[in-house]
Amino acid sequence: MLILGIETSCDETGVALYHSEQGLLAHALFSQIDMHADYGGVVPELASRDHVRKLLPLCDQVLAEAGCSRQDLEGIAYTAGPGLVGALMVGGSVAHALGFALGIPVLGVHHMEGHLLAPMLEPQPPAFPFVALLVSGGHTQLVRVDGIGEYEMLGESVDDAAGEAFDKTAKMLGLDYPGGPRVAALAEKGTPDRYRFPRPMTDRPGLDFSFSGLKTFTLNTVTAAEEAGGLDDQTRADIALAFEAAVVDTLTIKCRRALEQTGCKRLVIAGGVSANKRLRAGLEKMTEKLRAGVFYARPEFCTDNGAMIAYAGCQRIRAGQRDGDRILAVPRWPMNTLPPVSQPRSNGLVD
Repeated sequence: MLILGIETSCDETGVALYHSEQGLLAHALFSQIDMHADYGGVVPELASRDHVRKLLPLCDQVLAEAGCSRQDLEGIAYTAGPGLVGALMVGGSVAHALGFALGIPVLGVHHMEGHLLAPMLEPQPPAFPFVALLVSGGHTQLVRVDGIGEYEMLGESVDDAAGEAFDKTAKMLGLDYPGGPRVAALAEKGTPDRYRFPRPMTDRPGLDFSFSGLKTFTLNTVTAAEEAGGLDDQTRADIALAFEAAVVDTLTIKCRRALEQTGCKRLVIAGGVSANKRLRAGLEKMTEKLRAGVFYARPEFCTDNGAMIAYAGCQRIRAGQRDGDRILAVPRWPMNTLPPVSQPRSNGLVD
């Protein structure tokens, strides 16, 4: 089955073709980073307009690269949420229009399920069951995964997500958007142990996260350095390193607890922050001690992309799931409400 995947949840337009037997055939991504950088973050209306401009040309591009035509498509998957509602509507509208014209099934896919399943695109994908750490700008969650659609929420952030904390720290340090990669790059120049930041909620049981206090601690450290006249380049790098180390240690400690609590021997890390090198190194060291394995997607599939939507959509469309006539755009959508692929989708979000 040949599936076209469309991702337009935020500021990246992603399109991919996935075949159920041949795997990923082609994919393309257009990032709006340069446009939004002038504003220090994503402007929803500008994001929606750019998706309108770029989406159909990208669809034609991936079809041409794969040597396929629109008539070869057997289904279309698009991101239905969570995300920016205007951006979601662009992807959903194009998907439904193409599906109606071609007479093929269309399905709205959960954005975070796409991230969770992105490592399945790798040559050696993880087997079920596993624990997944979903860590991005909008989400920090630990999930037990027994199969596609079989999700048990183990813990999540009670306030800010880790990726959001990275972005806010970048602004405190005077770094451009997107903040996460820039903080990580600056941290490479930092002096270890000059600053010691707290590891929030690691001194109590449980698997929930909280990063708002860490942001406040970072702001207080930056302010103190500025008042002392010492917020030079090296101090900024030292603060970036201390912040990054605190986030990585916090995530690693919680992942270890989740593996021990569930008895799983496989850990999947997905989402934009999963590309962080220090985090990957920390998790690899931790899982080695537990004699467990850690899996993640290649860097280009850690951030938003069409390939993960095409893969997730393919699994569900093959199981007979599809949208009704209504376009789905769900800004907030708990992932544990999704049904297993073996069941029809009956979560009240489809006709």
